[in-house]
Amino acid sequence: MSLDRTAVAKIAKLARLKMDPERLDAMTGELNRILSFVEELQAVNTDNVEPMTSVRPMKLRQRPDEVTDGGNPEAVLKNAPQRQGDFYTVPKVIE
Repeated sequence: MSLDRTAVAKIAKLARLKMDPERLDAMTGELNRILSFVEELQAVNTDNVEPMTSVRPMKLRQRPDEVTDGGNPEAVLKNAPQRQGDFYTVPKVIE
């Protein structure tokens, strides 16, 4: 795929980028080099490659799934602007 000056101007307009007319030729060359590199990457066989998020193997730290808060409604509701018993009260939003 190759872009011409008109296509680059249209892309810049769609991206809401202010592009000086004298920069269009340079930008056309840069975008064409990027697109040719992407075409090279598409030719690489990645059928047996596992997806990864980093080049280093990483494992996320996990904490035990335990309830650590609750059972103390007074502490939880002490800053509530309005409450009714052990519950928050909020303004009605549907009429």
